[in-house]
Amino acid sequence: QRAKRFVAMLKPEWPVFMAKVSAYLTENAGKFDIGHQIMPQAMRYWTPFAAHGLPYVIGPLGGSLTTPPGFAEEMGHAKWYTRLRALDSLRLRHDPWLRKGYKNADLVLGVAPYVRDCLADIPLKRYANVLELGIDNVVPSGDRVPSETGRLRLLHVGRGVRTKGLRDAIRAMALLKDRLDLTLTSAGEGEDIDACRLEAARLGIADRVRFLGLRPRAEVESLYAQSDMFLFPSFREPAGNVLYEAMRWGLPVITAARGGPDFIVDASTGIRVPVTTPDRFAQDIAEAIQRLAEDPALRQRMGDAGRAKVAREGLWPVKAQGMVREYTRCLEGRQADVLSVALTA
Repeated sequence: QRAKRFVAMLKPEWPVFMAKVSAYLTENAGKFDIGHQIMPQAMRYWTPFAAHGLPYVIGPLGGSLTTPPGFAEEMGHAKWYTRLRALDSLRLRHDPWLRKGYKNADLVLGVAPYVRDCLADIPLKRYANVLELGIDNVVPSGDRVPSETGRLRLLHVGRGVRTKGLRDAIRAMALLKDRLDLTLTSAGEGEDIDACRLEAARLGIADRVRFLGLRPRAEVESLYAQSDMFLFPSFREPAGNVLYEAMRWGLPVITAARGGPDFIVDASTGIRVPVTTPDRFAQDIAEAIQRLAEDPALRQRMGDAGRAKVAREGLWPVKAQGMVREYTRCLEGRQADVLSVALTA
């Protein structure tokens, strides 16, 4: 329970756990048809499956995204262990055990296409994009709470860290200072929230930005129901659970054209903003807000398309069926390889 971020990032227990799994597989691998290492999501961990001959899947993998150069100076004083991310690309190119784990996998899953780019130097048997995110249901359109006449409510949900883009959302709101109909609500806590409060005050929009802090799940769902747009310009986001959450409520999305959000959101469900410099990023976010604010029909179309998208590909039963198909393909591929070897011999 101590140093949670340190433990979450480095997972110091992993070597011990991996050794125990490997010892178990030495005796019991023959009892299973296929193995699946779902977690950790980061690409920096060896797998115990590589040495036991069992067909196996790794992923969905994510992470290893770098901070865009223009944003690095605003990241503040990072913990020493966060800088170890810089070793990921080196290890993917040179760590023989890490590379073997991916090379021997029957299937490697990534949360978005950028993962394949990170693994480009490793000859994979097969790769597929599969989000680990899922939802239980889609909220009927009638459950949304209509906004007050002449008011538009923007919502940001996420940890209060610089990469989640809340500071950029506030700067975009300041560029739309004359739009008194716009308000922004933030639900989340973290070390960047105080800086965001100061930014809102400095830019003269403190009265139009609410900081709610960490809220219970039921209250977050209520915030989705009461909002008109979802603003999530996270520029180093590996996946993006909150995007599915917002889309299931029929909210049009404004997000970053990078990482997981660039894969989850398409032109029919929201607006993806290029990540350039902080100033340009804020301007582009403001333009996206303005576009949606002035076009209620577009907000409705994007919201409906988002709801349809998560119903089509994000429901847990749909995702489970897709995963079973992937397992079957892996096993059929192994059988074909064995037959090929036998015929060659």
